[in-house]
Amino acid sequence: MRAVPFLQAGDYRLEYQQIGPSSNQAPTIVFLHEGLGCVEMWRDFPEQVVETTGCGALVYSRAGYGKSDPIRLPRPVEFMHIEALKVLPQVLENFRIRDAILFGHSDGGSIALILAGSGTVSNIVALVLEAPHVFVEPISIESIAVAKQNYDHGSLKGSLEKYHGSNVECAFRGWNYVWLNPEFRSWNIESYLPGIKVPVLVIQGGDDEYGTLRQVEAIKNGCSGVVESLVLADCGHSPHRDQPKAVLDNVSNFIKRYVWRSRPQRP
Repeated sequence: MRAVPFLQAGDYRLEYQQIGPSSNQAPTIVFLHEGLGCVEMWRDFPEQVVETTGCGALVYSRAGYGKSDPIRLPRPVEFMHIEALKVLPQVLENFRIRDAILFGHSDGGSIALILAGSGTVSNIVALVLEAPHVFVEPISIESIAVAKQNYDHGSLKGSLEKYHGSNVECAFRGWNYVWLNPEFRSWNIESYLPGIKVPVLVIQGGDDEYGTLRQVEAIKNGCSGVVESLVLADCGHSPHRDQPKAVLDNVSNFIKRYVWRSRPQRP
């Protein structure tokens, strides 16, 4: 069993994995997991992206997930803003990432949008977003309520324990309680979109049980830069698992067109 490396950010030790070229040699794709995800739950997808794009990759688990430090519950309603504006910049600085491509899935996509739109960092060169949220929809709340029933009375807790171990309560309750909190119904990050000038690729499953195409349209209409979208049939909330080839092909083409071709020569 390999030793798990950790980085220090946001007052927590966070597990991470680095793959491929260094940030001096190539852009770095920073993988930001979903609300129930972690390093291990990406499986071999980051390695496949590195192989097809020529980029390096940094994958890490946020606090309360995987083998990272646990958190105190409940999470604050503004937890995604905290992750985006406090923790993620520290992660980027820790690894001295020059050209960052933020690859965010679900909550991770929202975190990517907040940081990119905040104007507080200058080393983000592109965004790849899978099933991101910019506001709360009824379908999200309904599906998250179903997930709570499955966790409390079904098989979901056992499935998640394989990845999160002793953090399973942090991972699930920290995500589920916030999304079901009535105060969270007014959560909205559309005000960050005009500040996003880098190219964006939005990938959405046509059968996503947690969000609709309204999210995609809001991002396309709100961002200041180029936004491309990919809507996949027979695909739910995790496009990279449901339609891996389509996602890999489109991500690779997007990065070649908008990142590699415009990448300045570094000294």
